[in-house]
Order: sequence, then structure tokens, then C-alpha cells
Amino acid sequence: MTALSTDTDLRSDSQLQQLVEQLSLSFFGKPFLHRAFYNARLKTTGGRYHLGSHDIDFNPKVLEKYGQDELVGVIKHELCHYHLHLANRGYQHKDKDFKELLSKTGGSRYVRPLLEKKTAYHCYRCQNCGAAIRRQRRINLDRYVCGSCRGKLQLIAG
Repeated sequence: MTALSTDTDLRSDSQLQQLVEQLSLSFFGKPFLHRAFYNARLKTTGGRYHLGSHDIDFNPKVLEKYGQDELVGVIKHELCHYHLHLANRGYQHKDKDFKELLSKTGGSRYVRPLLEKKTAYHCYRCQNCGAAIRRQRRINLDRYVCGSCRGKLQLIAG
């Protein structure tokens, strides 16, 4: 397999297609005969194998955030789904065939987080007893009151 030198080599769909075909031949001994492309609409997953068309799409954020090594692990993972499905063997994550092939080829089981954790909270204070309340979602101040004293709530931050 010819190693591609930098991450910038893999930014186009044609370079991605070439890499997927190379990895398929070298690690699985079988050709990849369908399309591989980037899909920027993927948010939390690294890649997705389509059962109907047998195409594979990849999240470009994997390459941007973690580099080529992480992308290669995701490609191997999706190729496990691809080759097992075409061979009519267990291609789902729970199947023994899938787990064995994934560990044999060195594919990644999970992709590292692609989205930042949301930590914004809305802070409220009871006007009667002074209790502080933190919520992830905003609450209707006309409808909800303090749980301990039934006092009126006031938004402090958020």
C-alpha cells in the first residue's frame, strides 16, 4: 500500500476513494467496487455504510480533528460492514463475525467525539427562599415555581 503523505492529500472525494480501495485490497484481500465520499451532514458518526447502494460516506470532521490515522480506522470499520454484508455474514456491531474481522484488520470500534459537549445552563433563584436552580432547558417562569417553598423563580443567567 502506498502511504499518502499528509492530511491535505485526502480532502477530495477522489483521494478518499483511492485510499478506501487501497485499504480494501491490502487488509481484506477484496476490491471495493462502490463509491466512497465525504458527507458533511454527518454530525456524530465517523462513517456510514449504505445497505442498499453499498456506498460508504465519511464525516470530514474525523480527518480535520484527528488526522489520517483516525480516518483509516473508520475506513476499516466501514469496510468490515461492507465486506461482511456482501458475503452474507454477520455485518452488525453485535455479530461475532463483525467483531472478529474488526479486530483482525485493526479498525476502530468507536470514533472519538466529533462535537463539543454543551455545558450551558440556565440559572434561576427563588425570590422567597433564595434556592439556586440550574437547568439545561429554559423553563416558563409563569408556570413553574420553587420546588421547596413554592416561591416565584427569577432567571439569573442563561
